[in-house]
Parts: sequence; C-alpha cells; structure tokens
Amino acid sequence: MSNPRGAGIASFVGTSIEWYDFYIYGTAAALVFGRLFFPEASPTAGVMASFATFWVGFLARPLGGVIFGHLGDRIGRKGTLVATLLLMGGATTLVGVLPTYASIGILAPILLATLRFVQGIAVGGEWGGAVLIAAEHAGPKRIFYAAFAQQGSPAGSILATGVFALVSLMPEDAFLSYGWRIPFLMSAVLVIVGLVIRLRVEESPEFLRMREKREVVKLPVAEVFRTSWPLVLLGIGASGVGIASAYFTNTFILSWATTDLGITKSTMLNVLLIVSVTQFVTQPIGAVLGQRMGAAKYMLIAFTALIVCTPVTFLMVGTGSPAWATIGLALSVVFSGSSYAALAGFLADAFPARVRYTGISLAYQLCGALIGGTTPMIAQALLSSTGTIWAVVAQYLVVILLTMACVLALSRRSAVRPAPAPVEV
Repeated sequence: MSNPRGAGIASFVGTSIEWYDFYIYGTAAALVFGRLFFPEASPTAGVMASFATFWVGFLARPLGGVIFGHLGDRIGRKGTLVATLLLMGGATTLVGVLPTYASIGILAPILLATLRFVQGIAVGGEWGGAVLIAAEHAGPKRIFYAAFAQQGSPAGSILATGVFALVSLMPEDAFLSYGWRIPFLMSAVLVIVGLVIRLRVEESPEFLRMREKREVVKLPVAEVFRTSWPLVLLGIGASGVGIASAYFTNTFILSWATTDLGITKSTMLNVLLIVSVTQFVTQPIGAVLGQRMGAAKYMLIAFTALIVCTPVTFLMVGTGSPAWATIGLALSVVFSGSSYAALAGFLADAFPARVRYTGISLAYQLCGALIGGTTPMIAQALLSSTGTIWAVVAQYLVVILLTMACVLALSRRSAVRPAPAPVEV
C-alpha cells in the first residue's frame, strides 16, 4: 500500500487494535480491578487504587514516545509500528491470564501495574507513527488523512465497550472469575490481523527522502529539545481535550454512574457503546472541515461549543436516566471527537520532518501522562471531597480553556513556517 488511502486504512486498523487494548484496561479498572486486585480496600479506595494503576500506563507513554520516536526518526516509521503492535498485544494478552490478589497476594497488583506500564510504552510509540505513516503519504491533504489514525480511538472504544457489554451479561460470579479476561485474551487474535495489514504498508515517502539526502538526525530527542521545545510544550496543552475527554467519559463517568447514580453496569456500557458509535460517525466532520478551513480554526470553534455543552452533559448524566445520559454524552462527543480528528494533522504540521515522530509523540504522550491519566483520579477525588459533580465540571472546563490557548499559540508559531495549503476533500 503506497497510496494515501491505503496508508490511511492501515493506520486506522492498527490504531483501532492498539486503542482497543488500551481502553479495555480502563473499562476493567472502573468495573472489576478494584475488587479483584485491591480487595482489602474500601470500595472507593479500591476504585482509586485501580485508577492509579490505570495512570501508570500514561506515565509510561512519554518513555514510549522517546524510545519509538527515536527509532521512527532514525530507522523508519513502518518497522517501528510493527514493534509497537507486538508489544501492546503481548502485554494485553498477559493481563488476561494474570492471577488475582486471592491467588498470589500483593504480587498481583504489582504485575498488573507492570503490564500496564508496558501497554503505556507501546501506545506511546504507536500514535505518532500511525499519524505519520498516514500523513506523510498524503501531501497537501495531511489534515484529512492523518485523521484516519484518529478514527482508531472511537473504533477501539466501540470494540472494547461492546465486548465488555457482552461479557457483563454473564452471571456476576462467572464475570468476576473469568469473564473479564475474555476481552484481554481477544487481543492475541486482533494483533495477528493488524500485523498482516501493517506489513503491507510501504515506508513513509518523506522519511525515504530524508534518508536519501542524509538528513536523518542521530539523536532526535536531543534535537527536539535543542530546537523545538516550545512546540513540545504547546503541543502538550493543545492535546488536552483530545486526550482527557475519553477518560472523563469512558472511565470516570462509567465509575460514577455505576457506583453513585444507580445505573447498572451492563446498561452504562450500552450507553457508552452508543456514544462511541456517535463519535465514530461524527468525528470525520473535523477531518473534512479542518482540511478546508484550517485545523486550528475548526478546533477552536469545536472547543467553544464544548464549553457550552459540558455543564449540560453532566446534568443529563446526573439524572440517573440512561436515555438522558446517552443524549448528554453524545452531544459532548460530537465536538470533542471532531476536534480530535483535526488534532493529528495539526501537530504533524507543527514539527519539522527530521524530528517529527519524536516531537509529536512527546507532546501527545506527555499530555497523556500529565492530563489524560490523571483525569479520572482527580475527578474522583474532587467528587469525593466536595460531594458535588460541579467540581468535576470545573475541572473539564479548565482543560478546555487550556487547550484553546495552546492551539491558538501553536498555530501562530506554525504559521511562521510554510505549511500545506487547505484543499477541498
């Protein structure tokens, strides 16, 4: 596959599998890990401890961005993406056979956190390469085709939520005994599918040109911090909503709804499945409009709408009605999802090609560690300490405003360098 469409499809399939693996951990953290791996803690403390292991994956993501960013900028995008897929699939499958606290005691949560760390390293290297393998085949249509990689996030969420919705229909004892393991064990099959598709993709033409002209950097991470560190800092902030929104929805709200609002586990998983489908269908709007009017301009419009929608969304979920929760979350995800579609090409345009893999990986994955991974923990702590969901709403609004400011600043810096002109798609 050497054409933009083929590269985009391969990018989409690979990231769908990677995000499936990453998201099933978040779902399990909200539903079962507290009871199985931290049984001696109170229910609230168990959820917090479970979310802490969830955060471990985000702490590892910048390390993955450095390791695989170095490989991607030094030896190429394609081989690096094959390695990240194998690493993620192996770690996820092992979670599916991991003994619980009842079997091996304190070693169980230690091993769980270790495998989550490996997941984080893998996804830390995956995202940047998947975006670039699509974007760098696309020329002036970079914003549009980079969004193919972004479609992997809602697709992975649909698959993860759908599989958990099915296994949650099992009797409670069976679900806690072995049912929760099934989504993790499925990863082994999905990785084989992903490898078959990913191995058919040709190397990025931009990387091949750099190698031919001997422009490949020996130590990309040092070059990034020497020449592009302001871009990294602004990229961290610009990625805020794109990363945090998924974990407000799929992790914190899932836990809040099933613990405090009385919505059953299977019902809430079905709500999130509908929301994920909504995101998958509407997210390409951001790719099309971002390509036509410019990624930054569209993202700022979407974030403004999200500010208005956020209080409404939490009010609807807070009613405890599955129908209102579905409408509220679907309304919010239309704007957060479509802005996420434009984010990939926006970040790719911000960095020079010689350090692009390392640069966008560091920006995106540091945001994951600082903002994304802490989202459910901070939200749960705010809810527990204040007793009101409005503290969590304020948290989300702060993230949106920070993201808007950084998108605006990064777009002004990027405007100094020549960039592909918007085109019709």
